[in-house]
Amino acid sequence: MRSRQGITELFATFLQLDADRVIGWAIDGKLRRNIVNSQARLPQPEDSENFWVYYWYKAWQKEPESLAKGHLSAYLQEVCHWAARKTIAGISSCQFTLSDCFQMAILRVDKVLKGFKPDMGFSLKNYSSAIFSSELKEMLRQQQEIDICTNWRLLRKLTQKRLLESLQNAGLSAQTIECYVLAWKSYQALYAPQQATGTRKLPKPDEGTWNAIAQFYNSERHTQLSQPGKEYNGETMEKWLVACAKAVRSYLYPNFSSINAATGDGDGGEFQDILPQLRQESLMTEFVVQEEVVERQSQQSQISSFLISALSELDEEGQKIIQLYYSRSLTQQQIAKELDIKQYTVSRRLTKSKDTLLLKFANWSKESLHISLNSSVLNYISTVLEEWLQAHYSRPSS
Repeated sequence: MRSRQGITELFATFLQLDADRVIGWAIDGKLRRNIVNSQARLPQPEDSENFWVYYWYKAWQKEPESLAKGHLSAYLQEVCHWAARKTIAGISSCQFTLSDCFQMAILRVDKVLKGFKPDMGFSLKNYSSAIFSSELKEMLRQQQEIDICTNWRLLRKLTQKRLLESLQNAGLSAQTIECYVLAWKSYQALYAPQQATGTRKLPKPDEGTWNAIAQFYNSERHTQLSQPGKEYNGETMEKWLVACAKAVRSYLYPNFSSINAATGDGDGGEFQDILPQLRQESLMTEFVVQEEVVERQSQQSQISSFLISALSELDEEGQKIIQLYYSRSLTQQQIAKELDIKQYTVSRRLTKSKDTLLLKFANWSKESLHISLNSSVLNYISTVLEEWLQAHYSRPSS
């Protein structure tokens, strides 16, 4: 991908993509003319990239649907492209192309601009990279592209009623279903993983566990099965449970034909012509989302409790400055006047207090949430902290 040169290219051109390939840059004539006119109104030429970021951002704040939004969207094209590329590179199988993911993410420009705080020292590129990545991951998660549980986690969280429904839906005989259900019960009884119960990346049992599962099955078959049959080994148990997981996935999350596919009736019609005008989420979506909601609520509660504690550990002046800045949206000059101190003191103390909170939050995230820290993650943690402070101090009790 060719790097753009000059203010006009940076703020008036857009990526052209074909599936996973960058074709080039397309210039928007209206945006180009707007840049030329804006440059002409300045008392002296200005070629600073940061100047124009701030210039268009201020214009966007006054008129959110003005051309300023187009300029900033153009500016963030590379950032969005690399965020999309990095995100889908971490997904083993994704039905979306790079172009699809790029278009999905760039639609979140409004969220980037609403959360961006240039006065806090954020770089728009770094901030938008974190937002684009998190938003894209969330959208893909909703499409069941990310975080679908492994077979072994799926089988552990499964109910016997749902397993029976799935096996019956697969058309298996009653005797086979009996054997599979007993194998599943044996698995439930003997596989006790060390990971936290919420993890979806549960590995399969080791050889010793499979042998123990087989022994349990063989001892229970005489009382649990209508026809006990012969003994089976651990390899057979694994094979049966994989078949169970496959049946459950097919039942909860069935594959769908394209709605544009022909119905086969010979009249040239398509499936979409006979679909009802109602959309029902698949059972798998409901199944995964329920766990996601519980996990997310628990994590948000932990984060909130930690940050409230971290705030209380700041000195009195630091707490007061942060409170005035977020709860009343005062400028640094207004805070300085209210506290009868210098503006540069407010700036220094605000930065120091936020850096202290960020450092504590990052270390806590590493230890408690098992997050590996790098520059991208730190940028995202900084974004989370910023959003939490805004939400925390917007509450009446704060």
